[in-house]
Amino acid sequence: MKKTISKIGNSHGLIFDSTLLQLAKLKPGDQVNVEVHSGGTITLTPMNDVEITEEAAAGAAREIIGKNSELFRHLS
Repeated sequence: MKKTISKIGNSHGLIFDSTLLQLAKLKPGDQVNVEVHSGGTITLTPMNDVEITEEAAAGAAREIIGKNSELFRHLS
């Protein structure tokens, strides 16, 4: 998809039309991480807030401890 950099006030930017937002699964107000790579490639990565319940965290911890119980015994 070809886009043109536009002047927006004293800055410059890209306009994300609704199709691009849908394809990227973004909406106005979402935060993105911007990385500039060698050669000038720019990557935008959505910074989705993930809500983890206390029960889900406890279950994940139990699973990790169960799979690595011998390692945790050696570390203690």
